[in-house]
Amino acid sequence: MTQPLSGKHTGSMENELDIRGLFRTLWAGKFWIVGMALAFALIALAYTFFARQEWGATAITDRPTVNMLGGFYSQQQFLRNLDVKANLAPVDQPSVMDEAYKEFIMQLASWDTRRDFWLQTDYYKQRMVGNSKADAALLDELINNIQYTPADALRNLSDSVKLTAETAPDSNNLLRQYIAFASQRAASHLNDELKGAWAARTIQMKAQVKRQEEVANAIFKRRAHSVVQALKVAEQHNISRTETEVPPDELPDSELFLLGRPMLQARLENLQAVGPEFDLDYDQNRAMLNTLNVGPTLDPRFQTYRYLRTPEEPVKRDSPRRAFLMIMWGMVGALIGAGVALTRRRSL
Repeated sequence: MTQPLSGKHTGSMENELDIRGLFRTLWAGKFWIVGMALAFALIALAYTFFARQEWGATAITDRPTVNMLGGFYSQQQFLRNLDVKANLAPVDQPSVMDEAYKEFIMQLASWDTRRDFWLQTDYYKQRMVGNSKADAALLDELINNIQYTPADALRNLSDSVKLTAETAPDSNNLLRQYIAFASQRAASHLNDELKGAWAARTIQMKAQVKRQEEVANAIFKRRAHSVVQALKVAEQHNISRTETEVPPDELPDSELFLLGRPMLQARLENLQAVGPEFDLDYDQNRAMLNTLNVGPTLDPRFQTYRYLRTPEEPVKRDSPRRAFLMIMWGMVGALIGAGVALTRRRSL
């Protein structure tokens, strides 16, 4: 009755972990553990002195002010007012500052903008080796070193951009240059759009003024023809004085001869002297057309952003992280040292 229980108890004892014995073994091999941990930590420390360093500078941007846009704001607003007046655009639309900043953000996050920026920098040219594949790989790495993070209204975060370089001054200077480069490209695109919109509005206004002139000339010719025909009828019937009590402006064209030759002759001479009649809209459109004919005044370097956080030289590098690497590899060394201590103990 007791033998099976005794055998089961013995097997259970064999499968149990001897914690006390384990710690005694590790304590006996403490020099291996500490030595391996220290060795790996020193190797990690030495690696940090020779590994390529990475320093990251960060900037936070927001939409520009009216003063930063300069003449672009007034000219773009002028075109908007024309569109609103002609019912070509809604009254409630994004501001000029929002549109300019949207173009800036598009350029800031653009792959082409990052590529073109690096191609014209001395930082990239000094690191070229003359091999097309190696230079292409370097360029691709540099492009990825510029990271744009879009704004998040729910987390109350603004647009930010980070540039990583091998030294702190380089990261700061290159980030400032990149933001200015993206802003200049955005300004160039906005100026091109302004020129195109200006030319389109000029053509549209010319067509509108011409249409108003043709309508006014047609009305003038019809009125003059009516007076001439009425004068001929009055001369044929020898009507020398007004023979109607209806006001002249209310007479139909077919009865104008009743005004008599003197009044009809005076009316004809007055029409010829005054010429076609134009309303106030025509005068306003002519004034607008004169302004449009001058053309826009383009500023190639207006600023399409403002800083919420100006780039500065970073005080901590992103890589290699010396303390983290020493702690991590020190722990790896300690584990290896523990394994060595356990192996030596079993072999003994």
